[in-house]
Amino acid sequence: MTELDENTPLFVISVAAELALMHPQTLRQYDRLGLVSPSRTAGQSRRYTMRNVAQLREIARLSTEGVSLEGIKRILELENQNIELKKRVRDLEQALANEMLNRPGARIFSAGDQGIESLLAGKRPARSTQVVLWRAR
Repeated sequence: MTELDENTPLFVISVAAELALMHPQTLRQYDRLGLVSPSRTAGQSRRYTMRNVAQLREIARLSTEGVSLEGIKRILELENQNIELKKRVRDLEQALANEMLNRPGARIFSAGDQGIESLLAGKRPARSTQVVLWRAR
């Protein structure tokens, strides 16, 4: 059985429009403008996810607050980028946790003045002996 989540395409346009409290033609227009892009079936009919419906409701809210469609598009792009970045961070945290479990006691990396440095097991990062002078302006 397929696992369902907020990104599973479930709803035909009429159901998505009803859930978003909009007219189906509005959803078609938003699709043409690239505000909400539903997936397509083999027959090219739209299938909306719960995430799409939430975005449609957010578009309606922002629109009533006076935000232009171009502004709404930019906001949605930034929100989508933020979601992807959070997912990437979670994936990296999971990879790091797995690495730490697989190599207990091993140092994986060091962060310092020169950025991130990979270290071999049992090695320490090079210490900087530079003197840095700081003056208030």
